[in-house]
Formats: sequence, structure tokens, C-alpha cells
Amino acid sequence: MTVLEMIIWSPSPDIFTIPGLGHPVRWYGLMFALGFILAQQVMYWIFKSENKNVKDVDQLTMYLVIAVVVGARLGHCLFYNPGYYLTNPFEIIKIWEGGLASHGGAIGMLVALYLYSRKHGDQSYLWILDRVAIVTVLVGACIRIGNFMNSEIIGLPTGSDRGIVFARSVEDMFTSIDSRIEDVSFEEGGEIVSSQPGYIPMTIKLTYKRGIELDANNAQLFFETTIPRAIARYHQVGEHIALPANQTVHYETYELRGVQHAKVAVLAIPRHPGQLYEAIACLLMFLVLSHIWYHHRTQIKTGFLFGLFMVMLWSERFSVEFFKENQEAWEATIPLNMGQWLSIPMFLIGVVVLVRSWGFTAKKK
Repeated sequence: MTVLEMIIWSPSPDIFTIPGLGHPVRWYGLMFALGFILAQQVMYWIFKSENKNVKDVDQLTMYLVIAVVVGARLGHCLFYNPGYYLTNPFEIIKIWEGGLASHGGAIGMLVALYLYSRKHGDQSYLWILDRVAIVTVLVGACIRIGNFMNSEIIGLPTGSDRGIVFARSVEDMFTSIDSRIEDVSFEEGGEIVSSQPGYIPMTIKLTYKRGIELDANNAQLFFETTIPRAIARYHQVGEHIALPANQTVHYETYELRGVQHAKVAVLAIPRHPGQLYEAIACLLMFLVLSHIWYHHRTQIKTGFLFGLFMVMLWSERFSVEFFKENQEAWEATIPLNMGQWLSIPMFLIGVVVLVRSWGFTAKKK
């Protein structure tokens, strides 16, 4: 299989569980923290290179972490589901249940950096925005990789045999409806033949716990009735696999080394890895911004990097949204989704700042 073909993606969002506490360490949390750690190290280097007080970076990092988390949470609640959260305000603080919006995080960051600059006279608002812009896209890349590991913020179906099949919810469905199943795995190919583009044959392989015996009648009920109903009932499963209409479910049970196994043929739905599109774009933006800062910071006007950052970031976000699923069902009723509408004013702010700061001065020797 090449990287251009279908990839079945089903990692656990948990890396490990902390002994004694029973609390899992998740990929998203790790990548979120890693992003800020890397950003802090880059800011140490920037401050040192520009003869600023390196100790200020610690305070700056605190401002940014708090502002991004609070802003992203408020943004999600107020931009995407204001009716519910304004009626149930205490639900807003349940950040552990998920729900962060990058536009809200950006607004929180702009406010926090304004407050920070007021306390540091040698670092103007635009000066600090220019430097933080460089590391913001680095944090964004890490966060999107965390989203990919969590199989969240998925893309639209590709309509072809290429793309990512996000199979984690499928695995969770099987283990939740039958606790006797110990392991679920996937492989491309199967007994089903599909003439519909974007639906690719895939085999789901089940391994049962040792000592479990499969009754033929119960197995038939499970695969021919329970599984089709579950796929139809749970949207988070049905958006990744399907069964052909008006066809008998193809399944097989067998024993291997004293352990019961089963196979069931389904159709997989490859999707765009929108998270990776954004992560790659953020890394490219980091390279562009850091290159300009390193080689031309004495030539560019204050605000140039921030303006360029805003134009690039929100152009990318607006574009990638065309390949992503809407976050809320009501977004299907409007011409552009909420992420795109929110990106437009951010982009325009970037254009204004970029135009006002456009131009290079003679390079200082």
C-alpha cells in the first residue's frame, strides 16, 4: 500500500494510564502541551537574539496558555452553540468534555498580548504580535496532529479509493455492544463488491476472549441484525463504514489456537485528513515566518509578520474548511460554515496590518 491509497486509521486516543490514579494521558493533551513547550523554547531564542529579557518569556507563556484555553472554550460555546451554553452557563467550564474553537483562541491571544505589552514598555503590541505569530503556527501544527490522533475534526469523504478511514469509532462500537470481544482489527479488501465510488471493501476481524464459545444462532443474530442496526443508529459509526443495501451480511466465524474469531465484510468510507492538511500548512507557515524573521527582521516594519501570519493562516483555514465536516448540523443551512465566516474578518485584519507595514528598508550592516 502506498501513501496515496486508503489508510485505515484506528489508534487509541489514550497513550497510557497513570498508575494508581487510573487517569489516561491522551494524545491531544500531550500534543497541546508539546506545542506550548516548543513555542516557549523558540521564544527564548528570539528574545535572546533581540537582547530582550529572557525571563519575560515565562510570563508571556502563562498569558498565552490561559488566554488560548479560555478563549478557545468560550469561542466554541458562543460561536457554535450559544443557545445551549447561555441557558446552561455552568456547562462552559466543562472543558474536559471537549469543544475548543481556534477563532476564540485567537481572540483570547490578541487580548492577552495587549495586556502583556502594557506591562512591558520595551515590547510594543505589534512587536510582540510579530514574534508570537511565528510560534502560534507551531502550536497549531501540534494541536492538529493531536486531533488526528484522536480521530476528530474529520474531513469529507474523498469519493475515491484514496483517503483515511477513521475506524476508531467502529472499533469502540464492537467492543461496547459485545464485551466478549477482546480485539478489533481491520484490513483492506473483502467479499463485498461495490460499484459506488468512495465505498471500498474492508474486512473487520474480531478476536474473542479466551474461553468464549460462539453459538451459531447468536452469531447470526449479532452479525445480521445487531450490527446493521448499530451502524444505522450511530452516526459516528455510519459515517465511516456501511453495508450494501438489500444484501446479506457476509461474515465468518472460526477457531484458531483455541480462541474464537470472526470476520465481517463492510464498505469503508475514505475521508480527507483535514487535520493533516492544516498541520502541514502550519509547519510551512512556521518555516516562512521564521525565515523572514531570521534573515530580514532589521528590514521589515513592525506588524509585517503578524499581518502576513493573519493572511496566510485564515486563508488556509477558509480553504481547508471545504474539505472538512461541519462541526454542527445547522451549518449545512448556510452558504459557508461558521469556521469560514469567522475567518473572513481575521483575514481582513491581516490585510490591513500587512498593507500598513508593507515594504523593506535597506539591510543594516
